[in-house]
Amino acid sequence: MPELPELEIVREVLERRLAGHTIERVTIDPKGGPLVVRDLTGRGLAAGLVGEHIQTFERRGKYLLFHLAPSDLWLVANPKLTGRFQLCAPGEKKAGPVHVTLFFENPAEELRYVDQKKMGQLYLTPDLERVPLFAEMGPEALAVTHEEFASRLKAFRGEVKSILVRAGFLAGIGNAYADEILWAARLHPYRKRTSLTPDEVRALHDAMGDVLRTSIDKVRHAMGEAVHLKPRDFFAVHMRGGQACPRCGETISAVTANQRITNFCRTCQPGGLTRGM
Repeated sequence: MPELPELEIVREVLERRLAGHTIERVTIDPKGGPLVVRDLTGRGLAAGLVGEHIQTFERRGKYLLFHLAPSDLWLVANPKLTGRFQLCAPGEKKAGPVHVTLFFENPAEELRYVDQKKMGQLYLTPDLERVPLFAEMGPEALAVTHEEFASRLKAFRGEVKSILVRAGFLAGIGNAYADEILWAARLHPYRKRTSLTPDEVRALHDAMGDVLRTSIDKVRHAMGEAVHLKPRDFFAVHMRGGQACPRCGETISAVTANQRITNFCRTCQPGGLTRGM
């Protein structure tokens, strides 16, 4: 699932390459397209997009937003698990199953929405709050002060990783970056929130900012203009179960629970509930 760092770089690239361009044509694959398209205007997604000028590209949490003119509509992408965009020349090899393609007045580029599992959605809407769960997101993960972070954290109960990935707590963090943040903070992912000391809460907030900002820079360098990529070879622990921890050399654990894989170092991140290896 693309998270804040990846989507921020996708936003940067699309803003640089496509902002100010007009959508001339839209194709929707008859097999997968209807599963990912959500028209909230009554016009139809393709008809509603043709002739629209993309003013800006924005990101909110794990949503990518296209602001359109003259209609003042929004095209909102929620990529979920496997959705991504491919910006390419016509005829270039597909990065996966293409469900929606936007063509621009410049024939040298097209923007494809690719989704292997057809789990993501593209919404055309006049109001962002009509997009499911959009209005329920907490503040941006990189925008909260330590004081606000600590205050919001008190409102949630449960294990610290499960809180980090809740969009209602903070927007933009998913399973992968939660693992990286907790490793950087030296906190066990299954620690109860109520067991955290003030110093640990501060360490968690500091690690979150450091990991996300550093990752943005690394993704920018690795992705370049290829927005369909999801570079994560710089991760310390996520999806590295069985490998050596880069900090202490002990074996990284992999635990599957709640339909997600959690990776952490039991030596560097002690404590928490006992779970299977």
